[in-house]
Amino acid sequence: MQKIVPHLWYDKEAKEAAMFYISLFDQSKLVNSTILENTPSGDAEIVNFELAGQPFAAISAGPYFKFNPSISFIVACKSVEEVNAKWSALSEGGTELMPLDEYPFSKRYGWLQDRYGLSWQLMLFEGGQQVQKITPNLLFSNDVCGKAEEAIKHYVEVFEDSEIGFVSRYGEGEAMSPEAKVNYAAFKLCGIDFSAMDNAFGADFNFNEAFSFMVKCKDQAEIDFFWDRLSAVPEAEQCGWIKDKFGVSWQIVPANLDDVMFHGTKDEVQRMTEAFLRMKKFDLEALERARAGN
Repeated sequence: MQKIVPHLWYDKEAKEAAMFYISLFDQSKLVNSTILENTPSGDAEIVNFELAGQPFAAISAGPYFKFNPSISFIVACKSVEEVNAKWSALSEGGTELMPLDEYPFSKRYGWLQDRYGLSWQLMLFEGGQQVQKITPNLLFSNDVCGKAEEAIKHYVEVFEDSEIGFVSRYGEGEAMSPEAKVNYAAFKLCGIDFSAMDNAFGADFNFNEAFSFMVKCKDQAEIDFFWDRLSAVPEAEQCGWIKDKFGVSWQIVPANLDDVMFHGTKDEVQRMTEAFLRMKKFDLEALERARAGN
């Protein structure tokens, strides 16, 4: 089971978007979906899916959060044809952020927001490099521009099986924003590839709940551990959701939550949903009592 799973928030389009992304990648499938009734957003649909064998989660829960380029997916493409095909599909109804072209770091690269607002960086990787197909990228902007390296050091300290691969920094005069320090950093959390950079050009966007990371915890002690080390904005704590000191959103959840949400009886799901909607940090004993109807 993957420890950290990217989670995407949509208004009403979670399943539609998931099926669109599944159509673009090999080794991809819809794992399951279900409706949570009577949430604060009304009936919310939760969706689990795989892209290129990697797990993802999404929810349709109202128009409260919008994607922006602060977190994107870097897609490692094996050929120019693959870059072009994915660009053609993802750009339809979307917005170009960096044109598809040759750059010093890649012979074929482009950055866009798709029709749902989610950001993708499509990059040609040559020479048979064995890399993760889809890598989350964090872009540190506004008040946290210049803090990319501090953030990845913090995350590597929090999560096991984690390391910083390399950090490339801007040379003097290379970045328009004087706060920007890191032009690209590669790191692993729980064995999963991530990347990060400071925004060299300035931007009017920040991390938000549209893109979060689920941390699947084996027991209450693990939930407590990650909650204590990541949560830095008390007013953001709700239903297992937290914000860290850099503004990135995380969901600290039980590893078996999906088992109940997708495979429990309707009454079990309803009782569990009512219970965790009242919580900030998940209380596993209370959730189990709710599941059992006690």
